[in-house]
Amino acid sequence: MTSTPPDPTGSSVDPAVTPPGASAEPAPEVSPQQLSGFRIAVTSDRRSADLIAALERRGAQVIHAPALRIAPIAEDETLIADTRTVIDAAPDTTVVTTAYGMRRWSEAADAAGIGEELTATLAGSRILVRGPKARGAVRAAGLNDDGIAADERTSTLVDTLLESGVDGQTIAVQLHGYADVEQLRRLESGGARVLTVAPYQWVEPPDRERLHRLIEAVCTRNVDLVTFTSAPAVDALFSTAGEMGCADELVAALRTGVVAAAVGPVTAQPLIEVGITPIVPDRYRLGALIRTVCEHLTTHQVSRVDSALGTVEVRGRSVVLGAETVTLAPGPLAIFKALAAARGSVLSRDQLLRAMPGLPGPLGASGSSGSVSGGEHALDMAMSRLRSSLPDSRLVATVVKRGYRLNV
Repeated sequence: MTSTPPDPTGSSVDPAVTPPGASAEPAPEVSPQQLSGFRIAVTSDRRSADLIAALERRGAQVIHAPALRIAPIAEDETLIADTRTVIDAAPDTTVVTTAYGMRRWSEAADAAGIGEELTATLAGSRILVRGPKARGAVRAAGLNDDGIAADERTSTLVDTLLESGVDGQTIAVQLHGYADVEQLRRLESGGARVLTVAPYQWVEPPDRERLHRLIEAVCTRNVDLVTFTSAPAVDALFSTAGEMGCADELVAALRTGVVAAAVGPVTAQPLIEVGITPIVPDRYRLGALIRTVCEHLTTHQVSRVDSALGTVEVRGRSVVLGAETVTLAPGPLAIFKALAAARGSVLSRDQLLRAMPGLPGPLGASGSSGSVSGGEHALDMAMSRLRSSLPDSRLVATVVKRGYRLNV
């Protein structure tokens, strides 16, 4: 068999190799400036080059650091031993969770001289698949499945099995990078004997410093959006942030200020569990994720307002006036977005302070005179940086004893 790059989630269609039974997804239309002004963080390892290229073609600035790396098991002894156990047990049901896992399993069995025995064993069992890519891999191996999870969740397959009864049955489960302990326990609690095979595993990325820098950029809101393509990568990002001592800051940034984009509901779940509401495409594919990111950012993160100096456009971290585009730091950007949203109405210093990330507001809310002074100073510094960074400092007008407004 020909080796194919890892597909840990079964959640995207490879444009170069479309599995039998699955249709290739049309590539999203490319608008070179669609994402101009936006900075996007990519946390995936698998197919990250495809995702980065697609975003950059649309004008985005991308920072990339894999939260986890997917690697084949270095030694096949355990995989082969588990495979022999499955063959000897002749399972009643086999659960296939990912396309890459199915291919890797078949390849390892072939190399060990037991490929035909494995195929015959699986053919004699009821095969359930988690998604269309896993179905394609099963069919590519000359097998047919007996059912698919409509929502591409392992838990849904387990629901189906428990509804029909598993007491006394033997069920083989192909794991996808890590053991879904909860689902395995559900099957065992139902009376099943559960056998597992792990054709590949998650490992830490080789360059942890890159991941640290990505997390810092999210915490300081120096990115507009973060993409996630696997649930373990979300967990790994949170775990690394915890080691860095900034887990709360990371979650806070992803709740307000930085958009989280998940390829599907399985990937979204660990985000939802900590109060983050990610955007999720209707189809759980990489192309659909790209479209969703483009639509969300251009619809919700681009604003235009007419000023006395011409039309001003705010695109992500950038401000555009005429032919000039500037990128603002998080503090000045938050102030300018608030002024632009007010469309000429005066905003007080208290209101602007509340708009700034990571600062208490209104002034004195923390009850500390030091924090009041610190907030005043931070606002003055941010306003000074804003005016010096804008295409024309006259865009922001001071209203004596009242505050500031956009010069409309």
